[in-house]
Amino acid sequence: MFDSAGTLLATYRVAKDVARQELLPGIETTTLTFASAERVLIVLPVHSKHIIAAPPEMLLSEYLTQNQIGFGISCTRKILTAEDIGDLLYADRRAMVADLQECIKNVWGACRGEFMLTLNSGAILNMAQRSIEFAITAGGWPFEGAKETITTLHRLGIPTFIASGDRSTKLEIMADHLGIPRDRVNGVATPSVKAQIVADLRKEYDHVVMVGDGINDLAALLQADTAILTVQQPGSRPEELYSAADHVITHVRDVLPIVEGLL
Repeated sequence: MFDSAGTLLATYRVAKDVARQELLPGIETTTLTFASAERVLIVLPVHSKHIIAAPPEMLLSEYLTQNQIGFGISCTRKILTAEDIGDLLYADRRAMVADLQECIKNVWGACRGEFMLTLNSGAILNMAQRSIEFAITAGGWPFEGAKETITTLHRLGIPTFIASGDRSTKLEIMADHLGIPRDRVNGVATPSVKAQIVADLRKEYDHVVMVGDGINDLAALLQADTAILTVQQPGSRPEELYSAADHVITHVRDVLPIVEGLL
């Protein structure tokens, strides 16, 4: 099973600190989320072009409410209900549409020229502050060799799965390109959901390999028979990830000899 962003996909992320009106390009949003137990990362099922076309001076909460846009919980350290998150999100009086527009434009600019690009937007809420703390956008495109790696695994008779905090609709587009069946794609998967998916797969298969790159993959890595940490995506990682990994790789293609050694 693969995580997507940073594992199969090279990813560029940007966050906008709403209170400080400061743009944070190239940041790791899951690490930013896990820095506080009060933060929760959500994804929004909105098309970037629709956000760009909206009035920038409009409250983001108002835009979401008027267009009946829901949300998915990507990751959080705190046990929360969807109702609690929704109450905060749709009542926020701080974040503006312009904050998310700035994130989207930054990603468009940074990822210009990628032949296949998926964008996901969302926000980091702070439950203690009762506000949207960061607006976020991420752009992802396949790592060189990712499609070939999936193709080789399938030729070996090994089924591949994706579990990610990203939106399912975006993941399915990328899965189509990589050759992963859509019914093996699990979107908006929190860390605990990823771990449960691995546990369920272990009941069905003799050996389950988990490939991930970030702190939100830790629980799934610990649950797997073989845990592979990939550091192809630049950035620092907590020591717990290295401790949990049976293998540390620098390229997605490096999964192949590890898996072949298990056959």
